[in-house]
Amino acid sequence: MIGYVLRRLLYAIPILIGVNLITFALFFMVNSPDDMARMQLGVKRVTPEAIQQWKVERGYDKPLFVNESAQGVAQITDTIFFEKSARLFAGDFGRSEDGREIGREIRERMGPSLAIAVPTFVIGLGLTVSLALFLVLFRGTWLDRTGVVLCVGLMSISSLFFIIGGQFLFARVLQLVPISGYSSNPLVAWHFLALPVLVAVVAGIGGSTRWYRTLFLEEIAKDYVRTARAKGLSETAVLFRHVLRNGLIPILTGVVVVIPSLFMGSLLLESFFGIPGLGSYTIDAIAAQDFAVVRAMVFLGSVLYLVGLILTDLSYTLVDPRIRLK
Repeated sequence: MIGYVLRRLLYAIPILIGVNLITFALFFMVNSPDDMARMQLGVKRVTPEAIQQWKVERGYDKPLFVNESAQGVAQITDTIFFEKSARLFAGDFGRSEDGREIGREIRERMGPSLAIAVPTFVIGLGLTVSLALFLVLFRGTWLDRTGVVLCVGLMSISSLFFIIGGQFLFARVLQLVPISGYSSNPLVAWHFLALPVLVAVVAGIGGSTRWYRTLFLEEIAKDYVRTARAKGLSETAVLFRHVLRNGLIPILTGVVVVIPSLFMGSLLLESFFGIPGLGSYTIDAIAAQDFAVVRAMVFLGSVLYLVGLILTDLSYTLVDPRIRLK
């Protein structure tokens, strides 16, 4: 087990290097530092002197990969690639274009993102799996057909509709919760988080429930289920003791996609509800063309996704003893 984890961690290094190189190429080779300076300064104030000053203040006046004017190790370290990309591997995210420390912003904003993502993940997963098992229990009946139609209907509605509709109904008409905002006080924060969590859960019910229902229907037609029924087990016992357990592997595979969002936050939810999380931080950086923040968030998302893959492989051994990681 330990050897497997170490190998996966070693495999992750070239993947992260590749992501880093591609991101660097997109930001600095397709978009040159001069182009970045023009976008930041604006059309009216762009002069060669202003561009050069902007580059010097932010360290973009150095060569991309090799600094031939430097000596020794400085030929590599005194470059844009090392300063802006290679340091990400050491957890040094640098500073944003407005001078704020990106690492500090990430630490401060991770809490609000987790406050939305964790309840949404736990409630949504439990609810959708339960609904899927309920539909499978009554498969072929009007309950099952009605549930499938509702799931398809929910899948067909944009998440923006749920966000705007939820704000209008619960915040403006019923005035049960604030329309937007956030508080660092846990006793007050739930008042701001209740509506975003509800919207996120409702928006994801349709697709997840339909997907889990398909998985459980495939499992319920297998030989081990018929054997369990032949032993006298009730349909409920068959679903929860056998079908659910054996259906966890594809469920875990789908869950891994959600793991980065637990830390990275929801872009739409945080922006519309005014929550100062990592999702809104990324959106604001894109709108302000703050390339330093966007690079850091892309790298952080890649790391979290690879960690999620490793955790998913390890969790396979818990739900299926036949799987051995070597």
